[in-house]
Amino acid sequence: MEIKQILEKLVNDELTIEEAENKIKNNQYEDLGYAKIDHNRKERVGTGEVVFCEGKPDQFLSKIYKAIYNENKEVLGTRASKHQYELLKKDIPNIKYDEISRILKIENDKQKIGNIVVCTGGTADIPVAEEAAQTAEFFGNYVERVYDVGVAGIHRILSQREKLEKANCIIVIAGMEGALASVVAGLARVPVIAVPTSIGYGANFGGLAALLSMLNSCSNGISVVNIDNGYGAGYIANQINKLKVS
Repeated sequence: MEIKQILEKLVNDELTIEEAENKIKNNQYEDLGYAKIDHNRKERVGTGEVVFCEGKPDQFLSKIYKAIYNENKEVLGTRASKHQYELLKKDIPNIKYDEISRILKIENDKQKIGNIVVCTGGTADIPVAEEAAQTAEFFGNYVERVYDVGVAGIHRILSQREKLEKANCIIVIAGMEGALASVVAGLARVPVIAVPTSIGYGANFGGLAALLSMLNSCSNGISVVNIDNGYGAGYIANQINKLKVS
């Protein structure tokens, strides 16, 4: 809750002075001991805190989700397991889980604005692409998916030029040698966010080959996030798209 809303509720006698004081304190962060929930993040940077689920003990994850949900009525979690979904569903029945992206979320209805295009080199890159796409959608962006258009069949991406031309930014997700990002950046007039994936054979080195290819691209307008970091790409695309439509 924003400080302005807290003060309005206080003036309207919807909160006591003590309740308003506690909410303002918690608006900075809520200290659970093992986690400090950054309730003020949305007011500060435009998007709320996102939960990285992988590796979190069950009892911690459950309380973190409930703390964010109670404050914002929505939560985005990444890299979640089916077990974590089943755990949280007991207390938050409306929570949703996507096994492909491993996104675990409670989402409010919101208008989707602008246009972000998410491309993949191959079908094996789709889990990372869906993490990017669903992150951007959670933050209120319209997303167009263009999957399996890698450079081994260059006509496939060329046939999608109309969609690329309508985008405010483009996320390109590819493993192997990661060449798709350079091709798309050579066709597009908007920023390209390149995501190397760990998909590939031995000398791919778990995505390092694609990462280095993208970092060394001769095409202009490319930024690169970490290997398999679909969330990071979706977040940056959200910021670019919102600037374009604001």
